Amino acid sequence: MDMVVTKLLKPVIPALGIPPRHSRPVPLFNNRPSFSFRVSAAKMATTSEAVTKATASETKTIDSHLHIWASPEEAADKYPYFPGQEPTLPGNVDFLLQNMEEASVDGALIVQPINHKFDHSLVTSALKKYPSKFVGCCLANPAEDGSGIKQLEQLVLKDGFRAVRFNPYLWPSGQQMTNEVGKAMFSKAGELGVPVGFMCMKGLNLHITEIEELCTEFPSTPVLLDHLAFCTPPTNNEESLALSNLLKLSRFPQVYVKFSALFRVSRIPFPYQDLSTLLSQAVTSFGANRVMWGSDFPYVVPECGYKGGKEAVSLIANQVPLSSEELGWIMGGTVGHLFQDQWV
Repeated sequence: MDMVVTKLLKPVIPALGIPPRHSRPVPLFNNRPSFSFRVSAAKMATTSEAVTKATASETKTIDSHLHIWASPEEAADKYPYFPGQEPTLPGNVDFLLQNMEEASVDGALIVQPINHKFDHSLVTSALKKYPSKFVGCCLANPAEDGSGIKQLEQLVLKDGFRAVRFNPYLWPSGQQMTNEVGKAMFSKAGELGVPVGFMCMKGLNLHITEIEELCTEFPSTPVLLDHLAFCTPPTNNEESLALSNLLKLSRFPQVYVKFSALFRVSRIPFPYQDLSTLLSQAVTSFGANRVMWGSDFPYVVPECGYKGGKEAVSLIANQVPLSSEELGWIMGGTVGHLFQDQWV
């Protein structure tokens, strides 16, 4: 597989500006119903064109992780909150668009919020209304009856979602993401060509064996690690182990890291410059073309503002330091290449 993709990418690698730290080829993903790392003869002729389109997105700033939810008026009228998950701050799509415009952000990956749980109608409406601006990441339903597998397929093929989030804390008590349903959904995501995002809010160490097992068994399924897999600048052995586990996941070519929700993983206030070492290590291990910025809107707004969340990345990158090409990948090139026909 690596030889095939490398041969295809060789003529265009200089144009892509792939950082010299990273020697692995970049997998190409799209939203077609089937997905495979193998490139058929029929697709070979169009690969250069696809990569050329992907490079266009590198000039744009794309937010790889944010949420929207209904305003109280929308919730009462059409998009109800899941009971007990009523939001405590505004997160409607108009508020998001206002913040994106002020911060000069061109597009975003919307992650289905827990506030609406498995009711994806609000995010679906935003995807349909702004098809050139947003990509959707649905929420996996790990119901024991396996109904979530069909739901995933419908959300991708009918409603246009192009990624799926695995929240391990939604799995039935005592079960892991590697149970029968979890593996079936992870495999299905690979077949559909959609990345799986992992939310390891309680720590990567709790879920590392599950992630490794899924990546090993299903190498055709791309993976996104939300918020640096919740790794913080380490102050003890457990935190050092978590960071080590994160960096070791770079051995799986399908794994990408979100440098997102900086306020959640930093130990100091804006501009979160204690994360410079973590960013440097992530870029060294994964390559900048497998690292992507995300704001975690609207939670970022009361922390440092949406625009501040974007600007912090440049300030941190200056401390590393990163080249302009590497920063370009992180601020939009990586996610733009992952969903290569979206922001062109």
